Amino acid sequence: MTTDHKVTEIFCAIDEFCKKFDAEIENQPLLTNECKARRHRNAQLSDSEIMTILVIFHLSSCRDFKHYYVN
Repeated sequence: MTTDHKVTEIFCAIDEFCKKFDAEIENQPLLTNECKARRHRNAQLSDSEIMTILVIFHLSSCRDFKHYYVN
């Protein structure tokens, strides 16, 4: 089982990566398709929170995400 300290450590590392990655992406814009309308809603979870959940899931012994989420 992953301890709270380890989860915090993983989150901090992922959060630092996301900050650096977002700064690099802003400097190099990707091709956009401006003819499609897009919704601009605020996300409930940050990218680093979502990535942390997925990393901890892969470190667990659960076979599927539903079993991991329920337990």
